[in-house]
Amino acid sequence: MDRRAFLVSTMGGAGLSLMAATAGMATPFDPFAGVEPIRATPDRIFRTTVCLRPFRAAGPRIEVEEVGRKRVVHNYGHGGSGWSLSWGSAELAVGLAMADGVRDLAVIGAGALGLTAALTAQRAGARVTIYAREQFPHVRSARATGTWSPDSRIAMEKAVDPGFGDRWEAMARTSFAMYQSYLGLAGDPVEWTDRYILSDAPFGEAGRGAAAAPVVERPDDFLRLESRLRDIMPRSVELAPGTHPFRPAHARRNSSLTFNIADLAHQLINDFLIAGGRIVPMEFHAPGELSRLREKAIINCTGYGARALWRDESIVPVRGQIAWLIPQPGATYGAYYGGLAMLARRDGIVVQEVGQDEWFGYGDTNETPDHDAAAASVRQLANFWA
Repeated sequence: MDRRAFLVSTMGGAGLSLMAATAGMATPFDPFAGVEPIRATPDRIFRTTVCLRPFRAAGPRIEVEEVGRKRVVHNYGHGGSGWSLSWGSAELAVGLAMADGVRDLAVIGAGALGLTAALTAQRAGARVTIYAREQFPHVRSARATGTWSPDSRIAMEKAVDPGFGDRWEAMARTSFAMYQSYLGLAGDPVEWTDRYILSDAPFGEAGRGAAAAPVVERPDDFLRLESRLRDIMPRSVELAPGTHPFRPAHARRNSSLTFNIADLAHQLINDFLIAGGRIVPMEFHAPGELSRLREKAIINCTGYGARALWRDESIVPVRGQIAWLIPQPGATYGAYYGGLAMLARRDGIVVQEVGQDEWFGYGDTNETPDHDAAAASVRQLANFWA
């Protein structure tokens, strides 16, 4: 799932109609409890954020590089799948960092990948210090959409090596299993919520929304791997016109994990500190500056920052802007219609223009919020309901 179609990729195939699925039930229930219209007015915007996601055509960089006397394990370049793959990539990176029995580790970066790498190393018996210029809520990971999207702009089909698919699947399954342990905790850092894809025309006739997306020829296509996870992902259900609360006639529903990032980040940080970890404010401008660290093994989790720090031109920014609306009690679901995505989280309602294809925002380095565009997206959101 990606930010444009975070509720689309698991909704393919023939769905069951809602009426068929519920026929004959002895005890009726409201399948749309909590799916109330969002109060979509610009006066409810409490912030507008921009995040540059670090895309690499060859996929995430998880490999060892010797820098002077330091062993650096890179763990960056996850595109739009940083949160979703974080625990799985951490397992790979920590294994490389501790390969010869090292027990003192440094982690560079305090975002989703840095925190999960640090916690994974602690659980493997390491003493860990995080060195970071920024911490939550100022890291880019704090501006993520917050949906389970393990193959969102993860790689290009023609650029990956033959074993990438298997590595990706292992990372995704490891992360998915770890996130199950956060379900039901106070604050709901992770929870299952419903997603709806809406369309004016029957599915299969006019694309994924109000109109079919134009066909654009590209030199390569983004890699799609989520079909490998069909055994752990819920099936979609097609809802008959008139049986759902949305204005567009046609809708599909499925369920996915939602990360309430404000609470999840606090949970991860607290777990790290309770286990004896340290967070040291520090900024690096060149790889050679790592020589001042006492640790010999370092996991580099600098995300998009690795483009400048490591002069890694393989990282391509993918811009995404979010208008954040005040949360509505009981509203915890997502919807996609006409190039606009909404995800109602407990820490804020995400409203994001995501376009009709995955190339939206590709190569855009602008991190300045566009407040007029944010207000326009919120007004467009009002069209989701009659």
